[in-house]
Amino acid sequence: MFEPHSDQLHGHRPGCVLSLNGRTVWVYRPDAMAGRNLPDQWVVLDAENGAVLARSDLETVGHGGQQYRHPTDEHVLLDIGEGQDGSVIYWASLSDGRLAPVRYPWADRVLIDLAPDGQQFMTVDHGQADVAFHTYPSGEMTATLQIEDFGHDPDEVFLEWSGGYLSPDVAVATLVGEDEDGEEWFRHYRINVAAGRVEEELASNAEHAYDLQPLGDGSWLTTDPSGHPVRWSA
Repeated sequence: MFEPHSDQLHGHRPGCVLSLNGRTVWVYRPDAMAGRNLPDQWVVLDAENGAVLARSDLETVGHGGQQYRHPTDEHVLLDIGEGQDGSVIYWASLSDGRLAPVRYPWADRVLIDLAPDGQQFMTVDHGQADVAFHTYPSGEMTATLQIEDFGHDPDEVFLEWSGGYLSPDVAVATLVGEDEDGEEWFRHYRINVAAGRVEEELASNAEHAYDLQPLGDGSWLTTDPSGHPVRWSA
């Protein structure tokens, strides 16, 4: 149970993720927006009995947070959405019973995915003007692609907060816009991460801009009309 009880019905959504080894559960609590008179918290629980192993206050007022397990160690990344104020990214590990989150020095980038080898991660500008790739864990930006690099007008098209890594060297970005009749469209594009360039449009078979989940092994998931997952590969 999230205590103390909150009477705020909207605007705050907790989230959790199981650790890579399955021994702990990482929980993000948007307590500030929930009106609990507490700061946002990141809590690590024992997956067997629910005991609190570590807890850390965060310097955010988030509506919700998405957590990403690092694929090769026990680090977890947390992207917190603060609405119009932007997005904050932390990373942390449980060490000697302590949780000491490290905050990346931006409030305007949304974490999209971690590379399957854990060496880098992908973000999209909160204003949806570019996609960038960063080394992990330093956060150093190694490549940035603007709307123009995809062959579109930045006044009419923007990057969606979706996509991810097909493999350590290939990522997918999502662009959305409207046609002359005002109908919305989306397109997925393959990116050569090492070269920092757009390769080609990906025929993803997705139903909408967020209906694509790259699996890191060259394949990805979409959903069929009944909601069942379908796996594809190029």
